[in-house]
Amino acid sequence: MSSHFYAMMSRMKNIERWGLMRNTRPENLSEHTLEVAFIAHALAVIHNRRFGGNVDPNAVAVAAMFHDTSEIITGDMPTPIKYYNANIKNVYKEIEKVAEDQLINLLPEDMRDDFVPIYNPDPQTQKFVKAADKISALIKCIEEKNSGNQEFRSAEASTLKSIKELNLPEADVFLDEFLSSFSLTLDELK
Repeated sequence: MSSHFYAMMSRMKNIERWGLMRNTRPENLSEHTLEVAFIAHALAVIHNRRFGGNVDPNAVAVAAMFHDTSEIITGDMPTPIKYYNANIKNVYKEIEKVAEDQLINLLPEDMRDDFVPIYNPDPQTQKFVKAADKISALIKCIEEKNSGNQEFRSAEASTLKSIKELNLPEADVFLDEFLSSFSLTLDELK
């Protein structure tokens, strides 16, 4: 029996993000997800090395890889709409869950149980993935602003505020130690 799961995953590259904003460089869901996985992995490593934690950075990275795959089915709902009010937010969470279930059901039956924890990670992993998702959005805002696109100015400020409101020391470390590099040129990164 053939499975369409990975063919669906490959469609992430067709989902454009930031649909309400003028972009100097489009970003697709596949690009965003890889960046979120890198950052989530870093947050887990920071947690273990700097704060005495004991989480599996690889499991956190895998959860991040799959965190937005429901958007293959739903599309990317712009943040101002998704979080407009509690009703919309709750309904959209239900829609995401239905989409995730549809994706899991595309897997061969003997593999499904291995994906349930990926789509339903523990609270610590969820915090790291959420923070990484917001940090990735902040990086996009910085990149757009550095390209002369002022359209992302207020999004940058509100995203930075939302990261700070997470009160996640690992995210603060990432911002302090890594964020400024995203404003440098390639030659300055050497």
